[in-house]
Amino acid sequence: MSSFSITFRTSPSAQVLDLSGELDAHTAQDLEVAIQTCLSNGKFALIINGTNLRYISSAGLGVFMAFVEEVRENGGDLKIAALQPQVYDTFDLLGFPHLFDVLASVEEAEARFISGKLRN
Repeated sequence: MSSFSITFRTSPSAQVLDLSGELDAHTAQDLEVAIQTCLSNGKFALIINGTNLRYISSAGLGVFMAFVEEVRENGGDLKIAALQPQVYDTFDLLGFPHLFDVLASVEEAEARFISGKLRN
């Protein structure tokens, strides 16, 4: 069974979701619930911190696609930060850097929100 966890923290500019472990078909629902909770609480500026994310499958990537339109329609954005090289390769292979800001650090993602720059 896959090991996966999400912790929440608030930065000055966004809600940060710290992902840890493996995001796959068995754990994607956990991320869906987490993002839906943020949206239900009126938090539309979201940073996904991938520092401790070791693996992502297409099911995990699908979660981001499922919510990006709603997030942006509500004046927010979903920024991806601090991905491990093997996880970034999956994002890159599927063209996600063209759809999302994929940034080197959470701090860089926060700066984008503070500057008001929603997309690159």
